[in-house]
Amino acid sequence: MLRLEDWKIIFAAVGLIGVLVLASPVLSLVVRLPGGERFSELYMLGPGRMAEDYPFNVQAGRDYLVYLGVVNHLGGAEYYSVVVKLRNASEPLPNGTSVTPSPLLVLYRYSVFLVEGQSWEGALSFGFDGVVFGENVSLVGKVLVNDAAVPVDKVAAWDSVNSGYYYQLVVELWLYNATERSFGYHNRFVSRWLNMTGSL
Repeated sequence: MLRLEDWKIIFAAVGLIGVLVLASPVLSLVVRLPGGERFSELYMLGPGRMAEDYPFNVQAGRDYLVYLGVVNHLGGAEYYSVVVKLRNASEPLPNGTSVTPSPLLVLYRYSVFLVEGQSWEGALSFGFDGVVFGENVSLVGKVLVNDAAVPVDKVAAWDSVNSGYYYQLVVELWLYNATERSFGYHNRFVSRWLNMTGSL
C-alpha cells in the first residue's frame, strides 16, 4: 500500500509529464533538434515515367524520350541547373572524389527553382543526325535535344566485348551558390548507355 508521500511523488511526476506534453509545441519553436540528412535527388525515368523501357539500341532519324527529375531535401529554397551531356566510353565521367563535373560539351540545360520538399520532372527528347559508320568506328554529327540541334562530332570505337558502338547520355545536377553568384557541380549525376545501331 502506498503512503501519502509516494502519492505526492507520483502526482508530481504525472503533472510534470503533462506540462511537458502541453508545452512541446512551444518548445519546438525555441529548441531546434538536429534535422535529418540534407540532400538533393536526381533521377531518370523511361518514356512511361517508370524505371523501365529506357532507350538502348538507338538509330539516327528517330526520337527518344526519357524524363528527368529533381527533388529538394536541402532544407530551403534552391536553384538547380540540370545539365545534359553525351560521352563515348573513353571520355571522363564526373568525379565524385574531387567533386568535379565531366568536361564534356553541354547539350541542353534546364533551370529549376524548388522549395524544400518540392520536386520537378521534365521531358528530355533526343535523337541523332549525321551518323556515319566507318571501319570499327561510329561518328555522331549532331544530337537533337528538345528540338535543338547541337553539333558534337562524337566518335565511338567498336566494342568487341559488348558488340556495339556505345555512347552514354549523362545528366549532371548543378546548384546555385548565392555567395559566389554562380552554379557549381552538386556531385550528383545519372546516365544511360546507348548503342548506336544504324540509320533509318
